[in-house]
Amino acid sequence: MLVVDIHTHILPEHIPNFREKFGYGEFIRLEHHRPCCARMMMDDEFFREVDDNCWSAEARMKECDEHQVNVQVLSTVPVMFSYWAEPKDTLALSVFLNDHIAGIVEKYPKRFVGLGTLPMQDSKLAIKELERCKEIGMRGIQIGSHVNNWNLDQPEILEVFTAMEDLDMALFVHPWWWMAKEKMPKYWLSWLVGMPAETSLAICSMIFGGVFAKLPNLRVAFAHGGGAFPATIGRIEHGYAVRPDLVAKDNNVNPREYLGKFYLDSLVHDPKMLDYIVDLIGEDKVAMGTDYPFPLGELVPGELINSMGYNNERKERLLSGTALEWLGLERSMFE
Repeated sequence: MLVVDIHTHILPEHIPNFREKFGYGEFIRLEHHRPCCARMMMDDEFFREVDDNCWSAEARMKECDEHQVNVQVLSTVPVMFSYWAEPKDTLALSVFLNDHIAGIVEKYPKRFVGLGTLPMQDSKLAIKELERCKEIGMRGIQIGSHVNNWNLDQPEILEVFTAMEDLDMALFVHPWWWMAKEKMPKYWLSWLVGMPAETSLAICSMIFGGVFAKLPNLRVAFAHGGGAFPATIGRIEHGYAVRPDLVAKDNNVNPREYLGKFYLDSLVHDPKMLDYIVDLIGEDKVAMGTDYPFPLGELVPGELINSMGYNNERKERLLSGTALEWLGLERSMFE
């Protein structure tokens, strides 16, 4: 059974010192302090420790073989988005990251699919790099759950989404630099509470802002099983019903009507929740995603799906069928 992981992150092994190059900022660099291991540094502040599976395609393939994963969809680590920087500098960083991923896909086309990153704070530059991503073989784009102070209903962002639809590029939305971060300094709450809230913010912004209505052919997937959104759809729908003057001012359609119009990955860590999202939006809209190679992800890829007692048809749909449909790819490309 073909297995495709739509949610994996990768970095180049050697990242230029962009702070030195641009003269400002909190750009990430890697400090290789011992073999097969590096510190992600934001200027001189420690961000995260990573192993070589974060940059080595060969290390990834070895682990994929051990876990029977055939294909990984590669995207950058969200902290690399750098939307806060000068647009031209974010563009330069994006080009560097996108060329790296495209090179890996070109070298191992049966094992990897690439998603690009864009300078989303400038729609013209973002569309220019989007078009180049298409030319170098990317199948889609990963963006953050917001862009600085813009939510995903912003007109400038809609321009980029429209170009994605026109170019038949998939969209993966990942939470980053979560709301109320200053209230979450302890207990890893930024990841445990902030990220799920960010994803719900992104989904609701796209629903109520009319993005799905305006762009019905845009194939959008959200990370972490949709975050807090699936568990709160009842509250969201009730708000639409009782205060349409606030909720439905830009799109007078019940938010429940959009269930099944977008994709979620399977990264929910709970069998009841996986059953719930499959029932909520349909098995044809749920795809396996692990957040590889990070510890908050699914450490044994596909373990939750394989533990559910689903029949082979549903398992195949969740493990690869939905992913291929979202990416616009054929199974035969990986056989």
